Amino acid sequence: MDLLVNGQRHTVDVAPETPLLWVLRDSLNLTGTKFGCGIAACGACTVHMNGQAVRTCVLPVAAAQGQDITTIEGLAQGDALHALQQAWIEEQVPQCGYCQSGMLMAAASLLSSTPQPTDADIDAAMTNICRCGTYQRVRAGIHKAATVLQAQAVTGGAA
Repeated sequence: MDLLVNGQRHTVDVAPETPLLWVLRDSLNLTGTKFGCGIAACGACTVHMNGQAVRTCVLPVAAAQGQDITTIEGLAQGDALHALQQAWIEEQVPQCGYCQSGMLMAAASLLSSTPQPTDADIDAAMTNICRCGTYQRVRAGIHKAATVLQAQAVTGGAA
């Protein structure tokens, strides 16, 4: 099975019904994507497929073949953190951090479709579960990143 993950082509020898999560973690050693619940409820396993947030614990790898997959490892551009990753640090979003890769991927998907989200937009889109309850800081991080991304768009990336 051929996959395009973080801009790199990979061939994996797995059963087509294997959840994409386990292919990413076990076959490709991309362990930033986490296992949380196994029923697509918590969002710890969120990655992007063709730019949309998807939960990989229930997504068969066969459904990902030929799709453009981005994991948390592919969110940054080289050594430059994504605006969300920088905002997460500045706003001290994570506590334990386990859910954060999924949170970041869901937030990045939100900002790509809604560049200036309201609190209501964030609350509707961010269905990931955080056991530590850092939801207010998640919201603050998303707003901060939206401001940075907006400034980058205006200045051509030099914010």
